Amino acid sequence: MTDSDMTARAPGAATETHAPGMIRVLVAKLGLDGHDRGAKIVARILRDAGMEVIYTGLYKSPIEVVRAAVQEDVDVIGVSLLSGSHVPLFRELGRCLRQEQADHIFVVAGGVIPEQDYAALLESGVDAIVPQEARADLIVTTISDLVAARGQI
Repeated sequence: MTDSDMTARAPGAATETHAPGMIRVLVAKLGLDGHDRGAKIVARILRDAGMEVIYTGLYKSPIEVVRAAVQEDVDVIGVSLLSGSHVPLFRELGRCLRQEQADHIFVVAGGVIPEQDYAALLESGVDAIVPQEARADLIVTTISDLVAARGQI
């Protein structure tokens, strides 16, 4: 799958409309983690489930991800990490969300994340953690349930 298979916009290209009832998800790769196959698979799963998906590409900083999420008016930021640097990166992502007054955007973590790190991620502002071996339906329902609980869909 190529980046063009998904809804991808250049930085600075704002979305014209946000279709009512459609969940918008920004799928991101933070830091130096250069493995994005899983992120692209998740993006396709979400798109096939009827969500609008924006993929950031590789090597994004937390502030770049947050600013893209605000500009694209997303409901959820989904981050896939395999690098082992998930705790400091999610702490920084949470700090950037608060700094940009965007902590209303849900954060979902996925990838290779040991269970002993779940508490630290939840404390940093992660709303849900999807294990690496999760089935497609769990990924979709996790995001749908978060947004539905807020009454946005």
